[in-house]
Amino acid sequence: MGTPILFDNHGRPLNYLRLAVTDRCNLRCYYCMPEEGIKYLPKNELLSFEEIERLIKILAAMGITKVRLTGGEPFVRTDLMRLIKKIIGTEGIKDLHITSNGILMAPYIKELKSLGISSVNLSLDTLDANRFKMITRRDEFAKTWETLQALIENEIPVKINSVVMDGKNSEDILPLVELTRDKNISVRFIEEMPFNGEGSHYPKLNWTYQKILNHIQSAFPSLQKISDPENATAYHYQVPGYRGTIGIIAAFSRTFCGTCNRIRITAQGVLKTCLYDDGVLNIKNLIRSGKSDEEIKQELLFAFSHRAKDGVEAETNRKQHPKVSESMSTIGG
Repeated sequence: MGTPILFDNHGRPLNYLRLAVTDRCNLRCYYCMPEEGIKYLPKNELLSFEEIERLIKILAAMGITKVRLTGGEPFVRTDLMRLIKKIIGTEGIKDLHITSNGILMAPYIKELKSLGISSVNLSLDTLDANRFKMITRRDEFAKTWETLQALIENEIPVKINSVVMDGKNSEDILPLVELTRDKNISVRFIEEMPFNGEGSHYPKLNWTYQKILNHIQSAFPSLQKISDPENATAYHYQVPGYRGTIGIIAAFSRTFCGTCNRIRITAQGVLKTCLYDDGVLNIKNLIRSGKSDEEIKQELLFAFSHRAKDGVEAETNRKQHPKVSESMSTIGG
């Protein structure tokens, strides 16, 4: 029996779940939350591991094949490796990925390799320890760098995610590109979004996709466009002769919505069919009210059949918080 195919109301296949396992984080990144942090949810308001396992089984039976664990910082959650093993063993799940800041990950890398983890997205906005401390408000650069080296040594595919911030780390763009010279990694530059607990930091976005690309091309005029994987959010490039690749994600401009194959579930169990909506279904409440798997499936199908066309429409349809300002830590990346 083949894998079922799940579609939204715009004919886009849905096979990718981004699941936040916690809203807690050990950093306070400028683009993610205010310096004082956010009010974290009590543990009983988060999805339990058992609830997560049940939910993933339901979604896998519907057609979800790829799962990415996010946060907050996933490794802040106690006993995360137990959950990872359960997800990898779920019938229908073909790929498990993790997005992390790397600070707590290094001791688990060999085990992640043995489990067959598909890839790691490592948040790293600068290669300068002082700027790292300024951006994250924590002095933890050495641990993130150690994790990057360990991931490369253990041949776990790794993507560096770097949010480009005006006046904060634009001088790091070219040094990060240089990492791809002899390292088989992908460095991805991301437009800053207003998901930081405060709203937009600027009257208008300065470092757009096009400006980031022009800046890289000014230093690497031979930069070549390469093919983009199916459903990719990034536009991909490579400097000829370099081992790694470069990606630029127009996260604020939202030019990739037409091929979006992903859904998000927050740590408190709220379904987001678009990053820019404010939640369309409280799955945790369904589970805890005693709904059957079939009843939960029908609620999910209804939500998928009423999905916004793109991020602009999703933002327009927001009801609880019309202005986008929540922390990315509460959303799940």
